[in-house]
Amino acid sequence: MQVNPGTTHGRFAENVMHFAHALRAAGVAVGSDRVLGALQALDIAGVQRREDFYWTLAAVFLSRREQFDVFDQAFQVFWDRRGTGPASPAAAAPAGTDADAQELGRRVAEALALTGSAPRDREQPGKPPVAAAASDTERLRRQDFASMTMDELAQARKLVANLRLPIPEIRMRRMAPDPQGLKVDLRATLRASLRGYADIIPLRTRANWRHPPPLVILCDVSGSMSRYSRMFLHFLHAVSNDRDRVHTFVFGTRLTNISRHLRHRDVDIALDAVAQAVADWSGGTRIGAALKEFNLRWSRRVLAQNAAVLLITDGLDREGARGLAAEMERLRKSCGRLLWLNPLLRYRDFQPLAAGVRAMLPHVDAFLPAHDIDSLASLGAALSDARGNTRNRREPAWT
Repeated sequence: MQVNPGTTHGRFAENVMHFAHALRAAGVAVGSDRVLGALQALDIAGVQRREDFYWTLAAVFLSRREQFDVFDQAFQVFWDRRGTGPASPAAAAPAGTDADAQELGRRVAEALALTGSAPRDREQPGKPPVAAAASDTERLRRQDFASMTMDELAQARKLVANLRLPIPEIRMRRMAPDPQGLKVDLRATLRASLRGYADIIPLRTRANWRHPPPLVILCDVSGSMSRYSRMFLHFLHAVSNDRDRVHTFVFGTRLTNISRHLRHRDVDIALDAVAQAVADWSGGTRIGAALKEFNLRWSRRVLAQNAAVLLITDGLDREGARGLAAEMERLRKSCGRLLWLNPLLRYRDFQPLAAGVRAMLPHVDAFLPAHDIDSLASLGAALSDARGNTRNRREPAWT
């Protein structure tokens, strides 16, 4: 393949823009500024070989190491379809050697199909559109996030954006005026008597103020949670914009407070700000160290008034659960309720064999699955259960 200076116009430039669109559909943030930068770089460099063309686009389009696998597979499929020559330089290993490679290849193919680079399935004639849409929605609500195609993930994000998390109000110690209250507010009664009431002094009453407790969310964004963490962030954005006093933290090898970023009404802007703030995305997992930092720096600030805590993680700790049990115990004693959401509970034969899972499990009020839309929608019932008897409703053998 030869690309000479001055050829980054016309059809070739259009193909570069289509390729950037495909990368965006596959989850790589490529804006119009990077497309223009790539065209300028190709125009100036005068790329003569496919390998130079490959690495020029990679240098401009990619900003994180974990985006490289998506770029590599998308480059192979997109540019090989256009007859640009042999496979890309990074494709020495055969694709599809494991489940992750097959899943990545399927999602890249779906992304290319959305951009028009692959043939789309034709609609089946004679299928009632309303009934089909209702059936697809019901199926989508029970489908695992990890098995969704790119089109299904886009539909699931719209459903997740409409989710609400009802948290029951609790009685506070502070009193507030209430016409139905049982306690007489003497000060308010005396003020009312000075307003011209001669014969009858109206009694003013008050009652304990009721308010939902704060909600604190700790979400794992390590490599083992990569198939779920982005959908969880969409859910956390919906919750943060639906109610006040929501504090959100993400952790991998370190703890990051993203509460301020998720308050933006536009989900794309909010998640882009989160991506810029989180430095350990799709890395290792140090659950014990992250909880220790939270207990030392943040617990006294955000865990007041019987706060509810949602801990979203698979419990796989690279440090072998060192100090994890003590930090979990401290966290449980500092909050009103502690719910653990684990995507691994999608497996009916799940067993708590990992050291991290065994260290965390005795200190939670509820151990619940979090792998589809229905499991996220059922959190309201778990939070409203005052007794805490919500440990895995499927009743596995080890409970």
